[in-house]
Amino acid sequence: MPRPRAFDEHRVLERAREQFWATGYAGTRMDDIAQATGLGKGSLYGAFGDKGQLFHRVFGDWCTAVVEVAEGELTGGPDAEALTRLSAYVRLMAENTVSDTERRGCLLAKGAAELAQHDATVAGRSAETMTALLTLLRTEISAAQRHGDIDRAADPERLAALLLTVVRGIEAVGKAGLDPETLRNIADTALTVLPMPEGRNRSAPRRSPAHEN
Repeated sequence: MPRPRAFDEHRVLERAREQFWATGYAGTRMDDIAQATGLGKGSLYGAFGDKGQLFHRVFGDWCTAVVEVAEGELTGGPDAEALTRLSAYVRLMAENTVSDTERRGCLLAKGAAELAQHDATVAGRSAETMTALLTLLRTEISAAQRHGDIDRAADPERLAALLLTVVRGIEAVGKAGLDPETLRNIADTALTVLPMPEGRNRSAPRRSPAHEN
């Protein structure tokens, strides 16, 4: 009978993720992960495989979490609230970047930038995640169109792609050092670009009270 593992797998993966996140894939050695997790290298290899396999596990878990956050913001509720949900999600992504004062960025973007060119697993998981986000955004845009908050003649696929590019781009320019107000303004401006039905005017974008001066 195999012996039960004498460690908390979730905790080990969390600490391995933090190490990869801090030093990148190439800059991380299994010795570093062993030190960060408190496990011997033999235990790490036995439980998770080599460094590549461990990163794939961590990266996959992170991608799942990214989609789950979007699902939590964008799914469920009536069409009448679709634009509100969409706006909240776009602004949440800006706030997440604002709060990243260490400028670590998202592990999805970081891992894809470093490895997707040569690692089919990372490339495939990245594309799968972006496709899932695109689908969620498109669904909410279509719901807002049904309710009359976004012009029904507009292509929801193109609008979803625009918003996806904006929310992922905010992270990139935030990591490069743009100030919080600019990041929030990017999110607000992207939302005002969504086409209104003819004859309707969208009020000026509003932030939550926590962000008002």
